[in-house]
Amino acid sequence: MTSPPAVPVTLAEIARLAGVGRAAVSNWRRRHDTFPPRIGGTDVSPHFSLTDIEKWLRENKKLGKATSREWLWPQFEALGDRDETGLAIAAAGRLLAAEESDGGGPDDARCGPVRAAVELGRREGPSDILTFLLRRWLDTHVRQITTTPEVLADLMVDLALRVRESAADEHREDPVTVLDPACGTGHLLAAAATAVPAALNRPAALLGCDRDPVLTALTDVRLALLPRPGAPAPAPVVAPGDSLRADPLIGTQADMVLCNPPSNERDWGYEDLATDARWAHGMPPRTEPELAWVQHCLARLRPGGSAVLLLPPTVAARKAGRRIRGSLLRTGALRAVVALPPGSAAPHSVSLHLWVLRRPAAGENPLGPGELLLADAAARFPRSAARENGPEWGELGAFVRSVVVGATGGGAADGARGGPTAEDADTTAWAAVVPVIDLLDDEVDLTPGRHITSAPRHAGPRLAHSWNEVGELLDGLRTESARLAALDLTSGTADQQNATVGELARAGALTLRSGRHPAEAATPEPQHARIPLLTISDLLLDGSPGGWAHPDDAVVVESGDVVVVGVSREFSAWVHEGPPMAVGPQIHALRVDPDVLDHWFLAGSLKAPANARHAGTHASSSSRIDMRRLQVRRLALAEQQRYSDAFRHLAAFERLAERLGTVAKELGRDLGDELAAGHLVYEK
Repeated sequence: MTSPPAVPVTLAEIARLAGVGRAAVSNWRRRHDTFPPRIGGTDVSPHFSLTDIEKWLRENKKLGKATSREWLWPQFEALGDRDETGLAIAAAGRLLAAEESDGGGPDDARCGPVRAAVELGRREGPSDILTFLLRRWLDTHVRQITTTPEVLADLMVDLALRVRESAADEHREDPVTVLDPACGTGHLLAAAATAVPAALNRPAALLGCDRDPVLTALTDVRLALLPRPGAPAPAPVVAPGDSLRADPLIGTQADMVLCNPPSNERDWGYEDLATDARWAHGMPPRTEPELAWVQHCLARLRPGGSAVLLLPPTVAARKAGRRIRGSLLRTGALRAVVALPPGSAAPHSVSLHLWVLRRPAAGENPLGPGELLLADAAARFPRSAARENGPEWGELGAFVRSVVVGATGGGAADGARGGPTAEDADTTAWAAVVPVIDLLDDEVDLTPGRHITSAPRHAGPRLAHSWNEVGELLDGLRTESARLAALDLTSGTADQQNATVGELARAGALTLRSGRHPAEAATPEPQHARIPLLTISDLLLDGSPGGWAHPDDAVVVESGDVVVVGVSREFSAWVHEGPPMAVGPQIHALRVDPDVLDHWFLAGSLKAPANARHAGTHASSSSRIDMRRLQVRRLALAEQQRYSDAFRHLAAFERLAERLGTVAKELGRDLGDELAAGHLVYEK
């Protein structure tokens, strides 16, 4: 009988399984003759047999606290390409949903991982295991598959619920039909499965479609394993197919449509769909596939139904689409456009837009309310991107809900007043209810920022707060600069010997731990027993933690630890002074023996640019820093503490200067807007 092929694992995966840094695994490989030989890969990135590695770790008592699911993922990853792995995950999900020991029909190549996942799912929970495998699969293929962040999906569902016509909901018990015509891996439908019963006390009938059969298979099992509280709900229907060219769900009349459609696609069916009945607002130009999706979603709504789409900002302004945008305005189908901060969803560098639409209910004015809500959340939250786990998501969601619901009436039932009005709109400095007639010009530009002008009553307090902060920062800079300028830099000696971090670690003066990607890093909201997670991506974005991790499954930095970034372009070192925080790959945590080393002295010494040049590979700006080669001067503890005080003041000076630069830019932008708007009052 032929034995199954070996499952390959890399040094990084071995480090995760053992709960150590990659450097530790490399040391084991050099020092232990019994370490398993490589079975593939390259000299730079060797591969080893998972079975041999597990056996060696157990025999040498180096097996970490990695959960069983961590050992499961390499078996799926070894299956090969994206589709093969995705179908194996779907097969495991089907078996878990059916509670069968066999019968899903996975072929021999997938049998081992699928069976292992089913056995583990029965012990730890089917939904948890499928969620873990799906998350790892999406992380691996993040450049190929676009997903909707869970917090954004929740917001889109909430808006659709609030805007739809709801006069008869009180006495209805039939399911609420929710459609996603480009469902991907089902983030929007999963959000609706929970939100609809909670909001309406009615089950949700979930319908999904996607042209990628692997994604539809994963969505199908994901929805099947979701807990569905409340009244029994119909089984989800998820079908493979191209919704624009050959919709497998044709004839559907949904209460709600949610969609994050593919964008910038020229081959969307322009030639084949010229006479399609869905183009009630005009034939979409070849360069406007997003407007084809907008009209498709409207065509699948029943009267009174609502749709929320996530679209690129160019859809609101491109010249080719102005006729269709004008028709959407004149008929009242488009109710709101909300500009989200960059970082809300992929592509993260763009301020994506939410379009909120509603099909007029029976007896409602077919011309709509005659006004459009425009909200600029990107201007409202300029300081940091609203990442999936970012600290501003709660405030962002509350802002969007308040302005959209306040302006649209939350789904009015009287038919005469279903849209935004100037009387009940929450007209803040970042939102405005604009008459449609003012938008129907030669451009029909619906970009919120071009129609919203800050009101003086809002600018005054904001500018006053900024000026106060500038004064405080300048006072702090004067104090710190005076202390640093008084330092005598001519009397010290520079002939002391150096010690590397590796030597200090071997001597017990410090403990070196290398960050890693925890199994549960990507979670939508902080919950009990979770701590913030800092990654290299966070440092490139705004420097604040953007995820969450379980302490037992992460490298945790505590107050007083030294944090070192091991990438050349972001190389830095500092003393962590806040609450516990987890660190991701290429970020290292050093904990010193206070009887031997001063942590401020260590951080200041490691941060020196000369250290990065000495320990870096110099291959590119993304090159790694060899942590163990970083150098620190050998000084007595009392002498270290003298330098420690200077390093502490230098760090404070740099923080104040960086913050001053940020506030100055924001202040200059706000002040420039006010002056350009003519808000300066002259004394007469």
